[in-house]
Amino acid sequence: MAFVYILKCSDNSYYVGSTINLTQRIEEHNNGMGANYTKKRLPVELVYFEECQSIETAFERERQIHGWSRKKKEALINNLHDKLPSLSKRYT
Repeated sequence: MAFVYILKCSDNSYYVGSTINLTQRIEEHNNGMGANYTKKRLPVELVYFEECQSIETAFERERQIHGWSRKKKEALINNLHDKLPSLSKRYT
C-alpha cells in the first residue's frame, strides 16, 4: 500500500508527494526533513490523500496531479470530482 498526498504549506501553496508511510512522511515534512520545497514553507498541513496499490502507482498519480492547476487541485481536495474535467487544460 502507498499514498499520494497534498500538503498545504504556510504560504498557502500546495505540495504533492507520494510515500509508503503517510504519518511518518508528514512528520518528516514538519520536522524539516522533507522536500526542499516544504522546508522553506513550514508548517505544512495534510489536506488530501488517496491510497494506491503500489509506490509506483502513487508516484504516477503524483506526477499527474503535479501538472494540474491550483483550481483543479482544490477541486480534488474538496471532493468536487464532477468539476475536474472542466478544469482540465484539454477539456473541450
